[in-house]
Amino acid sequence: MTTKAVSTKDISELRARTSAGMMDCKVALEEAGGDLDKAAEILRKKGIAKAEKRGGRVAAQGLVVIASHGAGDVAMIELDCETDFVVRTEGFGNLARELAAHAARQAPTGVHPGSALDSQPFAGRTVAEAIKELAAKTGEATTLRRVARLAQPNGTVQSYLHHNGQVGVLVELEGPGGDALVELGRELALHIASADPIGVSETDIPGEVLERERRIAEEQVAAESKPEAIRPKIVAGKLRKFVGERTLLGQPFVKDETRTAGDLVKTAAQTLGGPVTVRRFARFKVGEA
Repeated sequence: MTTKAVSTKDISELRARTSAGMMDCKVALEEAGGDLDKAAEILRKKGIAKAEKRGGRVAAQGLVVIASHGAGDVAMIELDCETDFVVRTEGFGNLARELAAHAARQAPTGVHPGSALDSQPFAGRTVAEAIKELAAKTGEATTLRRVARLAQPNGTVQSYLHHNGQVGVLVELEGPGGDALVELGRELALHIASADPIGVSETDIPGEVLERERRIAEEQVAAESKPEAIRPKIVAGKLRKFVGERTLLGQPFVKDETRTAGDLVKTAAQTLGGPVTVRRFARFKVGEA
């Protein structure tokens, strides 16, 4: 592949994603022709970087706000602008809270781009018009970037919001009602905020991601000159490790790494006397692509 000059911005972003050194990132980007995803894979194959963090950032400041509407029905929004100064204004905070309350009543269930609410009536105009009004007052581009609404009549939806309004989580649990289920939901929401899993279990991981991890593992094992006969077992072990590290139920619980988040679910089910299922979760971090 033709080597070309890479920008400092790309090097910094790759470093943030992989925790690799600046020079290693520069060399990998040159080898990858400036492609960030390919460069990250190159670093992984060389053993320089561990499983990367979520890719990319958007140039934005903003707030994550959570609101509920009745039992087991909770919404979360991310409202973005250009500077932290505007984020701290009363008008921005008020609109963010009003939009979260609106989403708890009117947003479709699931996770959606904020544009899904654009045409909905909102305080005498549409959601899109309300956002444009604020943008005109502040002089900054303002965007309802994404919205999530989870509802579970046969269980609970619990949430976590970091004190600075930059990270929020919703988690939906199905199971027998009771304090143990609510407490489990709160603990899992806190864990998700910190550990950033990409899915509840292996079935939530896209096939192309698993295939990429398999390819990386195969090249790592080949580079280590392991005997051909045992390479498939080593690759399978590396894949199991990846799944355990990146899925909610397989991750060591952030408050007690001697047990997994899945162990917490099993304990709650025993306490409640019935099966407990983590249906889905949503995690928003301001500026994260």
